Amino acid sequence: MKTQTAQTLKKTVGSAVLLALCMVLPLLTGQIPQVGNMLCPMHIPVLLCGLLFGSTLGGAIGFIAPLLRFAIFSMPPIYPVGISMAFELLAYGVITGIMTRLLPKKTPYIYLSLITAMLGGRIVWALVRMLITILGGAPFTFAIFIADGFVNALPGIILQILIIPPIVLALKKANLSLK
Repeated sequence: MKTQTAQTLKKTVGSAVLLALCMVLPLLTGQIPQVGNMLCPMHIPVLLCGLLFGSTLGGAIGFIAPLLRFAIFSMPPIYPVGISMAFELLAYGVITGIMTRLLPKKTPYIYLSLITAMLGGRIVWALVRMLITILGGAPFTFAIFIADGFVNALPGIILQILIIPPIVLALKKANLSLK
């Protein structure tokens, strides 16, 4: 019984820290001219949450983070960015959690889980963004999908691939993961 309580506490505290990072990291990266938002700072804690604590918490933190950040800081703008980002980050958390649970617990599979989630999340983002912009009377083209989903996010994509797997490995080694 003590072990289950300790695991629940570890998940709760870890998820709260990652949600707090979703609030703080954009404030820090926003200070970097030209690339601050391109670093996709909210994505990192959500991807970590899915990889470390599973799909339920990863998805919940992912969906809540942009909405909570808008409520506190009025950023990101709720329409269309915040809404589409909430579903994108939800997908990141869910996909990384599912992939981590299904795949072998070896380093290459962390990368596979991460890249699969990054692609899946961007597809979810595009579908939601297309739906809400079309309903709002604005176009959403394949060029916009490529530009906003990949070209403008390239610094963030590279950063995520470079730092997330080593962080996951270090936290697992320190027994701070529940996978």
